[in-house]
Amino acid sequence: MGTRKTRDLPARLEKLRQRFERWRGTHKARSRIPDGLWAAAVKMAGTFGLHRTARALRLDYYAFKKRIERQPATASNRPERAVATFLELAPPASAGACDCTLELENASGVKMRVDLKSTQAPDLVALSRSFWNPGS
Repeated sequence: MGTRKTRDLPARLEKLRQRFERWRGTHKARSRIPDGLWAAAVKMAGTFGLHRTARALRLDYYAFKKRIERQPATASNRPERAVATFLELAPPASAGACDCTLELENASGVKMRVDLKSTQAPDLVALSRSFWNPGS
């Protein structure tokens, strides 16, 4: 990794990158990375993201992703997220007053016409049920 890109890393990630490089310098290629370094890398991925951490530490992205997925989700390796303490739900924007006509007619020819001209519609389901089933 070039010096320009190294300066762009956060200090904690840069320190871990240096630890990985020191370890790589003292071990043969293809040696197993110690569990302590893996644990630190997983923790960094929880903070800085999988791709950024894998790239900074020169880890195989897919192998690193599998290792992270095998880890149980704990507070230490889960990304920190802000928790909403208050959520305001705005009422739906209405286009103005409700202005419509509802006409019902049953099989015997009885008709009912309802002209709606208000900001709130009545319970139309209950109204139509009372028309269709007057005895209930």
